[in-house]
Amino acid sequence: MAKRRLRTGPTAALPAKPSQSELLRIVRLADPDARADGDDVLAVDVRVHAPVEAEPELVGGELEKVWACRVTAEGPMPFDFFDRYLAEGIAFRLGGLAVCRGEVTDPAEPGEADRGGPAVILPVRPTDEELLPLLDGEVEQEEEFVYTVDGVRVLVVPEKGRPPAARELLPFATELTAIELRGDDPARLGALALRLADGLNGLVVDRWRFRVDAAEDVLPPA
Repeated sequence: MAKRRLRTGPTAALPAKPSQSELLRIVRLADPDARADGDDVLAVDVRVHAPVEAEPELVGGELEKVWACRVTAEGPMPFDFFDRYLAEGIAFRLGGLAVCRGEVTDPAEPGEADRGGPAVILPVRPTDEELLPLLDGEVEQEEEFVYTVDGVRVLVVPEKGRPPAARELLPFATELTAIELRGDDPARLGALALRLADGLNGLVVDRWRFRVDAAEDVLPPA
């Protein structure tokens, strides 16, 4: 694959070559219907290309060895940046870096302006009577649908697009709602998200819209 295309991305730059089965397992967290297609993996209309060995210069020498998985859209995506989110989510789970438009980022270390946390996807917007008791603390309301509890910001917003990971909710809703969580302790955010999902019959996704089943799933690999 041409070096220019890898640099343009979105590309997951990984320190070790993943097997196709491992790559498929991870992509299925974002799209349960993802499937193998030759050596590649297809998720909705997005192709995750089989890993190819690349020069360390692709990520500015940050990795000694680089295996690059380019992500390309082949049709309408279910929501904006799905191809980029796939590359970043794969890199996060495999201890790698993401490359997009020539910029190299470490998904495990978001910048100050990008402290996205997990979200709870729901088929209907919860009422205050349903939500606030589950927050388990002294809740302050900043504005309508924005709350703070013990340093964690809770935002109740319409979910943009239709993340494939939340497909099971769609037969019951035409417009999904997201409870977005923001804070400095990922494990705590993950635990709160799972509690909210259990109490409100939703499901938890990370900031790349990959499904989360345990609080440690929002933490980078050890």
